[in-house]
Amino acid sequence: MKIASSTRASVLSEALPHLQRFAGHVIVVKYGGNALAESGDDAMEVFAKDIALLNAVGMKPVVVHGGGPQITALMDRLGKQPTFHNGLRVTDAETIEIVSMVLLGTVNPMLVSMINKSGANAAGVSGQDMGLFTCVQRDAALGFVGDITAVNPAVVQGLLDDGVVPVVATVGTDATGQAYNINADTAASALAVALKASKILFLTDVPGVLRDPQDTESLIPTLTPTQVDELRDRGVIGGGMIPKVESCLAAVHGGVAAAHILDGRVAHVTLLELLTDEGVGTMFIPDEDRS
Repeated sequence: MKIASSTRASVLSEALPHLQRFAGHVIVVKYGGNALAESGDDAMEVFAKDIALLNAVGMKPVVVHGGGPQITALMDRLGKQPTFHNGLRVTDAETIEIVSMVLLGTVNPMLVSMINKSGANAAGVSGQDMGLFTCVQRDAALGFVGDITAVNPAVVQGLLDDGVVPVVATVGTDATGQAYNINADTAASALAVALKASKILFLTDVPGVLRDPQDTESLIPTLTPTQVDELRDRGVIGGGMIPKVESCLAAVHGGVAAAHILDGRVAHVTLLELLTDEGVGTMFIPDEDRS
């Protein structure tokens, strides 16, 4: 379909103030494992081009990725049955090796390669590099699943200073050097705070927070912490949405101006959020910004 010149000009004109506003700002984009699994290579290529574009116009994007479905798929192929405890993957010694294989050996280099191919310089980073994510064991019943106790963003900041797009895999270590699987939403939020990011975008497989989970037209465009508490008490926010929302709130409480839950299956969703007046998905802002 050919787009009229006037329409193209209008789109660029709308984007200009947003380009100016976020030039030089750190934007953390968490690319969820479910979005990766459902989008396919073509959609990942579109995502990579969007990240390269943000880099080219002077923003400082940081990609943090998950890989849950990919980890499960490899476990299935290896004949290892995934088990979960309180909704989290039990990660024994064999499983943490599989996690590292998938995140560090497959997903991370694939995203790096696509971003490089799209014209930006990208580099893969592990949470183990230069003590990026230091963690402790969350629960003995979960095995090697970690909670972040400290973030050292030096390796990521160094890449940003050189104009490179960091692509971060969320495997961290404890004080002894033992590797741990870290929830990617939590890691992205903690990294955004440490980098003093202006925004964090969580790309997943849902449009955002819905008043009615069965009705995509019931999207809630903006939420504050107080409103989140009210919706959680009413059961509107529950299940798998809770950890995503908590990660958004943690970022906002930590000084990130806004956090967003977006549908990563939608083409150019990152650009639609950052470079248009209306935006998409659900945005989380501090209570005082509503006053």
